[in-house]
Amino acid sequence: MREKDRKLERMRLDEEMKPFRVAVREANPTDGLLRAVRQTVGIPLAEVAANMGVVMSTVTDLERRELEGTITLRSMARLAEAMGCKVVYGVVPKKGRTLGYLVEERLWRKVLGAGNSDDGPGTRDVGT
Repeated sequence: MREKDRKLERMRLDEEMKPFRVAVREANPTDGLLRAVRQTVGIPLAEVAANMGVVMSTVTDLERRELEGTITLRSMARLAEAMGCKVVYGVVPKKGRTLGYLVEERLWRKVLGAGNSDDGPGTRDVGT
């Protein structure tokens, strides 16, 4: 991919992922999200289990595995679908920074021969 194309794609992705960059600034913004959605909407465990074709303990196990960080995307998607939802995930730089920031940071590390630092040269946040 040419540099010009990479820059345009970074800008597009940064805009698309803006809500995720805001969320990542919070400590664990999605812990227990599946259970929280189910309870907030008022969907009983039995209904979710029936929609998935599993027993209720499987649903509680999936909710627990989400909290532990051991659930698979496929399982999350199945559980979300059973609640009439869809899983949407994002990959964003830490601390709500942009992809452009990462590119600039990598360049500075290369130029200065610096180690891998979260707050290295060029620590200003580039847009939000």
